[in-house]
Amino acid sequence: MYGDPALPPDFVSLPYVNADAPKGGKITLGNTGGFDSLNPFVRKGTVPWQLSFFTHESLMGRSWDEPFALYGLLAESVETPDDRSWVEFTLRENARFSDGSPVTVEDVIFSYDTLGTVGHPRYHGLRSQIEKIEQTGPRSVRFTFNTNNRELALLAGMRPILSKAQWDGKDLANAPLAEVPVGSGPYVVREYQAGRQVVLDRNPDYWGADVPFRKGTSNFDQIVIDFYGDAAVLFEAFKAGEISAVREFNAETWASQYTFPAIERGDVVKSTFAHQKPSGMTGFVMNTRRAPFDDWRVRDALIAAFNFEYINETLTGGALPRISSYYSNSHLAMQPGPAPAEVASLLTPFEDELLPGTIDGYALPVADGSVRNRAGIRLALKQLEAAGFSAKDGTMRGADGAPLSFKILMSKGSSQDLAIAELYLQALNRLGIAAEIETVDDAQFVGRTNEFDFDMTTFRRALSLSPGNEQKFYWGSEAADQPGSRNLMGVKSPAIDALIDTMLSARDTEDFTAAVRALDRVLTAGRYVIPFWQYDEGLIAHDARMKYPETLPIYGDGPNFMPEVWWWEPKD
Repeated sequence: MYGDPALPPDFVSLPYVNADAPKGGKITLGNTGGFDSLNPFVRKGTVPWQLSFFTHESLMGRSWDEPFALYGLLAESVETPDDRSWVEFTLRENARFSDGSPVTVEDVIFSYDTLGTVGHPRYHGLRSQIEKIEQTGPRSVRFTFNTNNRELALLAGMRPILSKAQWDGKDLANAPLAEVPVGSGPYVVREYQAGRQVVLDRNPDYWGADVPFRKGTSNFDQIVIDFYGDAAVLFEAFKAGEISAVREFNAETWASQYTFPAIERGDVVKSTFAHQKPSGMTGFVMNTRRAPFDDWRVRDALIAAFNFEYINETLTGGALPRISSYYSNSHLAMQPGPAPAEVASLLTPFEDELLPGTIDGYALPVADGSVRNRAGIRLALKQLEAAGFSAKDGTMRGADGAPLSFKILMSKGSSQDLAIAELYLQALNRLGIAAEIETVDDAQFVGRTNEFDFDMTTFRRALSLSPGNEQKFYWGSEAADQPGSRNLMGVKSPAIDALIDTMLSARDTEDFTAAVRALDRVLTAGRYVIPFWQYDEGLIAHDARMKYPETLPIYGDGPNFMPEVWWWEPKD
């Protein structure tokens, strides 16, 4: 995106892998809930989240040690002019799908056209910014763009490539469970039990084993994904040796509950991974498409009523810091206090629409840690009164006399989020707000959040050090009414739209950073989400025979980093 990639054209392997890692072994991973689809490229159905990482590939691959650099995967070369108005890729001659058929330019064009129209909505934004896709040689394809967006040259290399022979003339969006997408990735789905288990085998004829980007990766012969009703049952399965590794998100649990016999014997070890990635946003999101969440003062009141310090102490022993903004824990985060000149200049044109604190400084309220949180409750009452609500006979009512009530939609398997919600309800009840928790199974949860059918719900949005076009899908105005988009809060803001455009057209890192910090301010001061805590290091407990490289990238263990670069080393 800016400057040159860190690795030379003749690099042998990525800097954070063991290029000589042995192949072999079988691991079992655990997911909560179930699945009713093995097609991760459409909106319909619930899919094992890991699947697309294992089975499919794109033209270029991301280095987890560089925020804005891609390297050749299916493509052996890339060409783009200085203005990035087009990009051309040349496919590797030996690239193959798992069925042995070659990956062709026809497959690439078919994939972009199909995913960009009937695929998951996350793919539509890029396709709409491509004027044409054309074959320019036996193995070359050119994308010409219709907008000034410098990131498009990178994004064009990051879409999954499907087999045209498999899907041409078929209904990809409504494919049955048995129609497993054929990919070019290192793993193939060997078998599955609907809702219960998926078994993936490493393809012994995988075409890319010697590609530098792939050296030292995808080392396990078999990866099994088992599904459990909730996190507690999954953890018991791990303790019993039925799961090879788990990622822990609770520091108190990490300190106090990982003392079972397998750890004492040394059969299971606890590993900690530092990282430099943004906190992202985790919390309860409020649906501004519905009253009363369309009033920022109500949202502000609900944030003030959330007794973070007490909840954090109760559930984690106070071990985890709170998320303070969407990009906190990184250099892209908004700075405390008034916006510096380079950020303020981007915000001032929208001053009339921005919420209080956006330019002059906004910070989350801090409680004293007591159960009653009197200061927070007082602030919440003040804001509710300003929004036209008042407490009558112990019930918070609007000007029309109707009680203030809402539901927090949650998945049955989210035990920690349920514990947070139950503590939160105690504060809401003291305010006279009739809030309740509504739990549904995973399929219903996905369906309802896709259709924005909720008042408040759990929210997790991982963010990277290289934010780009996906930000439109996360909180752009067009995505607010697009079913399946990630804009769960329903925000429609000219300021946000303009800042994303500014970020995408930036020519240097300074302008880019200023735009992201301004965007972070607008999102945070928008009071759309009640933030929880952040994880400033990764916590993974795993079978002692699972090994990982000594060198870690800036992203730490990463979302899919564990099975990608780890390997199996049997005990002597």
